[in-house]
Amino acid sequence: MKLTEIFQRNKYSLSFEVFPPKTDDSYDSVKTATEEIAKLSPAFMSVTYGAGGGTSKYTLDIAKNIREEFGVPSLAHLTCVSSTKETVAARIADFKRAGIENVMALRGDIPKEMQGEDRSGWAYRHAVDLIAELKESGADFCIGGACYPEVHPESVSQADDILHLKEKVDAGCDFLTTQMFFDNNLLYNFLYKIRQAGITVPVVAGIMPITNAKQVERAIRLSGSFMPQRFKSLVDKFGGDSAAMKQAGIAYATDQIIDLFANGVTNVHVYSMNKPDVAAAIQNNLSNIIGKNA
Repeated sequence: MKLTEIFQRNKYSLSFEVFPPKTDDSYDSVKTATEEIAKLSPAFMSVTYGAGGGTSKYTLDIAKNIREEFGVPSLAHLTCVSSTKETVAARIADFKRAGIENVMALRGDIPKEMQGEDRSGWAYRHAVDLIAELKESGADFCIGGACYPEVHPESVSQADDILHLKEKVDAGCDFLTTQMFFDNNLLYNFLYKIRQAGITVPVVAGIMPITNAKQVERAIRLSGSFMPQRFKSLVDKFGGDSAAMKQAGIAYATDQIIDLFANGVTNVHVYSMNKPDVAAAIQNNLSNIIGKNA
């Protein structure tokens, strides 16, 4: 099933993100975790892609397993940074053979050894290059792209960022998923601005449950996310107690999602980090709203 079909239903949807194993040794444990989340019957599940394609085989295996064994629509990530045209063409062919219908097209993080390089000779400098190639491949993919309510770290301004976002949509992006955010007002303001700019594709809100204090620093480092005082107080109060912090983090994420649903955002994607218990707790908190019990 293409994800745009889910979004067109205009019903509340909750989906989860998982990541593939980095090594053969961890494959079974990761597969089990993703299957436990699939048993929750979310609207869909996305499967991330390793830097440079290092875990691309596992991405495909997990995405296929989720769809074929549990009937959950899957969204396979595909990144292009540091990849050649031949490598990406091979990945696209693999996706087509596997019956993958939904692809999240991302540039990906630039490897440390490539940072500061002249990008003029790169096969792919931006995600828009990958989106255009997916459209030209002949495959009937439903293509997703990333967006940043708080501005992409490399953009000079939000206005400039939205211009580039419009380029991705015009190139063939069917929907957008946001980077994590912890203040819903940032998303509402962003949605107003992109609609004014003529971006009308569905936008899925990305929510990251922070269940331990160490995740806060990582979230700030990766995305530059603004941490509202309410959230900082939560971490200060409960960060030293792992069980309390987990419960508080799940409650905070649940509260964000309820507010999003109440304000017209119908599709929420939870960055569940291969944690079935966290995914199940959030779904249970919303069971009467979305009509599902974990």
